[in-house]
Amino acid sequence: MAKTKKPDQIKVALVQMSCANDPAGNIAKAVQRIEAAAKSGAKVVCLQELFRSRYFCQSEDHDNFTLAEAIPGPSTETLSAVARRKQIVIVASLFERRTAGIYHNTAVVLDADGSIAGKYRKMHIPDDPLYYEKFYFTPGDLGFPSFQTRYAKVAALVCWDQWFPEGARAAALGGAQILFYPTAIGWIPNEPRTVAQNQRNAWELIQRSHAIANGIFVAAANRVGTEGKIKFWGNSFVAGPLGEIVARAGDKREEILLATCNLNKIEETRQCWPFLRDRRIDAYGALATRSLDR
Repeated sequence: MAKTKKPDQIKVALVQMSCANDPAGNIAKAVQRIEAAAKSGAKVVCLQELFRSRYFCQSEDHDNFTLAEAIPGPSTETLSAVARRKQIVIVASLFERRTAGIYHNTAVVLDADGSIAGKYRKMHIPDDPLYYEKFYFTPGDLGFPSFQTRYAKVAALVCWDQWFPEGARAAALGGAQILFYPTAIGWIPNEPRTVAQNQRNAWELIQRSHAIANGIFVAAANRVGTEGKIKFWGNSFVAGPLGEIVARAGDKREEILLATCNLNKIEETRQCWPFLRDRRIDAYGALATRSLDR
């Protein structure tokens, strides 16, 4: 049988939504939006970080561990059925119960036939005011893999990973054409407006820089709305290999953000800006140390 040629252009969708207290309701809402995205022509759909629940890491509460589930498990079964029925790829962030006492913040990639193409366990775990993730999540141990899907080779890092160029580089070196970041980030109370706006701008800028440095597409799917003390700032976006904004959502409402990614732009961009060619891999040993200040 002749091998099917992968499309040069694919439409991706980012689901930016608010979440309620009912996990079943959140999954049903996500499925409805995934199906709407597929109807609009999306071939790859990415959900926001921990979409199945409200962002529970604002406090350290042992009861929240009941939200965790196995992978494969109920959520992947539900989403796999949608992926298979709609012939789309789905990127979903879940609270993974690996075994008793070991939990991960995990992004799973479901291929268009419903199979699990792979999973990524969040490597960088924050511990900041209202983001007490170290209480819940064990750091990932799967590295920064990329997964070949029917439509493109993709990688999925998660939220706090957005700030680390090393993760994006590793994913790109693994062949990722589109780097997805399921996200839950927003403003905390009593921050000066200028500081808050600068933080949001920095969040976008660092991710666009990953697109430029690696010559790939970068897509961040964020929450929207207020949960507890955090006002999630939305602004989900897709950036192209030159860092250009291909599409951006607003900051106040739920949206299904659609963007067309021309995968030919990756090679074109890397030919003009050959950053990967000119890397001095013989001189980067210091990157594997905590600090050169001993």
